[in-house]
Amino acid sequence: MGDIQQILQTSWPILLMVVIFYFLLWRPQKKQQKERASLLGSLKKGQKIVTIGGIYGEIVELDDEKVKVQVSEKVELTFARSAIANVLSKKNKEEK
Repeated sequence: MGDIQQILQTSWPILLMVVIFYFLLWRPQKKQQKERASLLGSLKKGQKIVTIGGIYGEIVELDDEKVKVQVSEKVELTFARSAIANVLSKKNKEEK
């Protein structure tokens, strides 16, 4: 009985660290990954977007891996789908 009690007394800091690691690091990271996957999965033609590099444009064409973005009247750039950082909503347009 004394051995089990001693093991519990010495291992509770490690268990506490594991719980803190889970709630402060792993869980929020998983939530953020799900939100990003949802964002990339919901891309549609005609949406205004911002790339990771800070380029603003409108989606002209897209497939499973690539997105063609019109950044100017006659300028279209092709990006990897994962390079899309954010979709601009109507609320963002009204604020500018």
